[in-house]
Amino acid sequence: MRGRFAPSPSGRMHLGNVYSALLSYLSAHKKGGEWILRVEDLDRQRCKKEYSAQLLDDLLWLGLKWDNFSPAQGGLAPEFYQSNRDSFYIKAFDSLCGQGLVYDCFCNRADLLASSAPHPTDGHFIYSGKCRNLSENEKSILWKKLASENRAPAKRIRLENREVSFVDGHFGFQSCNLERDFGDFIIRRGDDNFAYQLAVVVDDALMGVTEIVRGRDLLTSTPCQIFIYEKLGFKAPEFYHLPLLLSTDGRRLSKRDRDIDMGFLRQNFSREEILGKILFLSGCLEKEEKISIDDAVEAFDWKKVKTEDIFAETLPGLK
Repeated sequence: MRGRFAPSPSGRMHLGNVYSALLSYLSAHKKGGEWILRVEDLDRQRCKKEYSAQLLDDLLWLGLKWDNFSPAQGGLAPEFYQSNRDSFYIKAFDSLCGQGLVYDCFCNRADLLASSAPHPTDGHFIYSGKCRNLSENEKSILWKKLASENRAPAKRIRLENREVSFVDGHFGFQSCNLERDFGDFIIRRGDDNFAYQLAVVVDDALMGVTEIVRGRDLLTSTPCQIFIYEKLGFKAPEFYHLPLLLSTDGRRLSKRDRDIDMGFLRQNFSREEILGKILFLSGCLEKEEKISIDDAVEAFDWKKVKTEDIFAETLPGLK
């Protein structure tokens, strides 16, 4: 059994990131498994090396040491950074192209907003399929237009009109129609960078990840990832999704908004206090108390983890 934590180094980890990291660590170790770290730095513009170094230091300070720890390489070997893994994504991309599942999308942002319908529950925009069945002549014209603008088309995956179901370890049975409920999505951007939905599947499969613990905001994209697993001949892992930590005004905690980050947490609390706070708010402890990482593993129980989202105003000492 192997779990993982796969953060994006676009800023200092905040309380929501720590909450996901801790519960994924506890779930893996409770089952006697491994817990690995992967840095998802696909976005070269937003992800910085100094953020990656800080991320590793913060995890170690919390006592969350990953099983692929490499002291000789600054804590994490290069192959666990997505920015070094393009060769694996190219191979998977070529496989999907060979199956006739990839097509050029010439839409700009305005086109997408005009032709896409928002998902009724989470605001996700479902692509209309505008570029799905263009003729060769239409594509030729659009290629020339983009070339004159020094742009290239993005690459979308052609989803099938069928149901994909799975049982989430925490939220139970889930099902969606790929075309209707999600729509064709980008797997490679116009600048040639690979998109999250492809990279995350390839990495988890090749790294032997058997359990994924993450926020419920990614619950709706899971069937699409399962579709990619199938098309690439990989076995999908088990998924466990967590309720979200929200700010007092209902926002999901984010780095962009500088919500309670590890700088604030390390300055004001001990690691045992932080672990205890998170286990308390998740439902695994009946009262807030200091707790060691070993005792946290013993206290963790998926049956006690809440399903409703948690507001920051309910976090003792963190108002």
